[in-house]
Amino acid sequence: MTQSIDNKVIVKIKKAARGSLFFVDDFLSIGNAKAVSKALERLVQRQELNRVARGLYARLAEDPILGPLKPSTEDIAEAIRRRDKARIVPAGSLALNALGLSTQVQMNVVYYTDGSTRKIDLGKRKIVFKKTSPRNLATIGKISTLVIQALKEIGKDKVTEEEENIIIGHLAKEDPYRLEHDIKLAPEWIRIIMRKALNTTNND
Repeated sequence: MTQSIDNKVIVKIKKAARGSLFFVDDFLSIGNAKAVSKALERLVQRQELNRVARGLYARLAEDPILGPLKPSTEDIAEAIRRRDKARIVPAGSLALNALGLSTQVQMNVVYYTDGSTRKIDLGKRKIVFKKTSPRNLATIGKISTLVIQALKEIGKDKVTEEEENIIIGHLAKEDPYRLEHDIKLAPEWIRIIMRKALNTTNND
């Protein structure tokens, strides 16, 4: 029976692309949570599977030069978002990094969410999910969402001309409908900056 659960779990994992992430819940059609957890741990011990974080597993992708590739924090956050059926938004320094406004490597990567507040321990790094207001999660543009959070992190009256130009350049690539929608959700001082990108897009 034990061997059967192990085999069924690894067969399902091997059907997915390397690098795919799995939770215990993904295998509950095979056995109960306790039996599946033990099966996953045995597969880790046999080095057929990697434990990424508590309750999170992957069969790592392989690079011919670099070897096994660990999942990115973005991939892990997205997997948790899908499992929890939650919304997430990159916050603070993560948004700054995504837009090229900072090169600092943060040990704690923060996402705002309407799901559970939690910390995912990745060894030297952590992914932190923080509850936030529905307004922060109501944006629909990927770029404009990052811009709003990045500007909040920089702060009112602290945005340099260079940072503003970089931001406007990014926003010029945003879908105009999404940009117009998200401008309405931003604080007024951020709207002023975002409208400059909208005006540039309209003029083009």
